[in-house]
Amino acid sequence: MADDEAARRDAMFRRGMRLAWWAGQQPDAPAIVAAPGVGAGEGGGDRTFAELNAGSNRIVRALRRRGLQVGDAVALACRNRAELAEVVDACHRGGFRLTPINWHLTGEEAAYIVADCQARAFVADAAVGAMAVGAAAGASTCGVRLSVGGAIDGFEPLDTAMGAEDGADIDDPTPGSTMLYTSGTTGRPKGVHRPFDPAADAPPIVNLYGYDETGGDVHLCTGPLYHAAPLAFSLSIPLAFGATVVLMEQWGAALALRLVEEHRVTHTHMVPTMFHRILSLPADVRAAADVSSLRHVLHGAAPCPVPVKQALIDWWGPIVWEYYAATEGVGCFASPQVWLERPGTVGRPVPDDQVSIRDEDGEPVPPGEVGLVYIKAPATGRFTYFGDEAKTDGAYRGDHFTLGDVGYMDADGYLFLTDRSADLIISGGVNIYPAEVDAVLLTHPGVRDAATIGVPDEEWGESVLSVVELQRGVAPSPSLADELVTWCRDRLAHFKCPRTVEFTDALPRQDNGKLYKRRLREQHARRPSGPAA
Repeated sequence: MADDEAARRDAMFRRGMRLAWWAGQQPDAPAIVAAPGVGAGEGGGDRTFAELNAGSNRIVRALRRRGLQVGDAVALACRNRAELAEVVDACHRGGFRLTPINWHLTGEEAAYIVADCQARAFVADAAVGAMAVGAAAGASTCGVRLSVGGAIDGFEPLDTAMGAEDGADIDDPTPGSTMLYTSGTTGRPKGVHRPFDPAADAPPIVNLYGYDETGGDVHLCTGPLYHAAPLAFSLSIPLAFGATVVLMEQWGAALALRLVEEHRVTHTHMVPTMFHRILSLPADVRAAADVSSLRHVLHGAAPCPVPVKQALIDWWGPIVWEYYAATEGVGCFASPQVWLERPGTVGRPVPDDQVSIRDEDGEPVPPGEVGLVYIKAPATGRFTYFGDEAKTDGAYRGDHFTLGDVGYMDADGYLFLTDRSADLIISGGVNIYPAEVDAVLLTHPGVRDAATIGVPDEEWGESVLSVVELQRGVAPSPSLADELVTWCRDRLAHFKCPRTVEFTDALPRQDNGKLYKRRLREQHARRPSGPAA
């Protein structure tokens, strides 16, 4: 690339116009491909880079025409479809603050976020129209309401608003920002906010993910784009490197393998639960799958059991990368080579003080000792919880903040996660980490998913209970429960093992793979613990 061309590209990237650059370089290349069921018959469909870029420009102009200015907030409740990508990029170049919303929420829950983020505009998918109407009713200050994929009472169709606008690149791009909300598994969710400076350049995107910088790669988006990791790793970053994004509306293990083969997928992002579901497919289905195009598989969101990740690497090769991060900040990455040398690590933080392990008083603990994991905040652009100074102050210890994860550093400075502090079981004064029990249960051929929790016990304080979701075709029985307890006892110290195993049709997981263990604890809080198996 000539120097002047590189300078023009860099200038466009700094102003939030990465997609516009690729629209000029490969206008007819596919940017968004809708997997079966996504947007079918509703105007969702596919987009080339030229079409996606034009749609983004039209949305910026439509929002401006309706009174939005740089710094105003836009709330978005939309399934994985092309219009979502257009709205996201419009906010990136229009100087708006975007807040994606989990469309599984109730109208009341969504209304809280729309109002709390101070949205001036609310874009919603007609497929979740009832939720959108309820959210809009509870957020009266949000005057601009636009519907995607059909009609919503009180909303203007987005395609109508876009149809009146020019698709040419806007001549005054301003990098926008994103304010995502915490999962809200305890109390109200809070917006993770960072200072916004409309005069500042867009944050640079470093190619840590092995993309071909001339374009042409294909990324399979497996998770909902209202979550932080899929939004970054499965939409914004691949598009920034000219990669095609294949959108799954709903996760399915067999479907994911078929899409990898059909579209010659090179990159994807998953969570450990997805790995286990893929590995649980019948042997003939796995053997027939052509995954030879895959070069880079990224995962995070929860600790991955060592046997699960090892089995995936044995099948797919050393292409599985791991990160430890959250909406609030980034801790570290682990290459497949590093993980194979130290199975279970999530990486070595850089610089050394990026992550520290501390006790309950916030004091550092020595290598090998388990404690709370703290991540160092950047010198500039530190997050706050939007409108909640007390929660912000409670998250920080000096320059570091904690997400409530528990882990340890080995002698060489590599980080290992053990669990969440909220999930810790204390039985007879001894700490038990449920993730360790879950990892063992998942190695049993009959187990599809598992969640271990502490339940009240008059003698021990808490007793260990494992709730298990079985593979299809496996029937629950008292003998199988006993077998699973024995399975654990053969592989773990007995004090860690479940005293009781119960079965469920489906564990309460979020669609980003995280488990609602609080719900399980609430369900079992008033139930007496079972006898020792």
